[in-house]
Amino acid sequence: MGRNWRGTMRAPTHSMHDVTLALPPLLLVRGAVAAVWLYEGLWCKLLGGERHQVQVVEAVPKLGPIVGRRFLLALGVAEVAIGVWVLSGLTPGLCAIAQTALLVTLNANGLLWARHIIHDPGGMVVKNVSFLLLAWVAAAMSGAGS
Repeated sequence: MGRNWRGTMRAPTHSMHDVTLALPPLLLVRGAVAAVWLYEGLWCKLLGGERHQVQVVEAVPKLGPIVGRRFLLALGVAEVAIGVWVLSGLTPGLCAIAQTALLVTLNANGLLWARHIIHDPGGMVVKNVSFLLLAWVAAAMSGAGS
């Protein structure tokens, strides 16, 4: 029960435009999260599909072109592994924590050392916060036995 503009009690009303939706299947949510990690790790880093990421890593002091490229390959392997981990559904809470730690570390270093190279730093942060929210939803859904 709610209150009308006069403060008197009224029965709840539902607009004919209200739609109740169920959560998507857990596998679909996990798949969406894993797809991002697999794309970033495999395509962008291991296969070199995104040259811009090399430039960002090379901008970090002490990495440079040689160490930077090796670091990017190792990061690609780690991101692919996270994608597989997400799909596996094993220890979903720990997986969400690992995803958060990695992405926050990458974003912080990118903003600190390569902000001038990143096309839209604010947009990057907004997208990654939203992505991490989805990763936590996947972990919570897993914990709920869905």
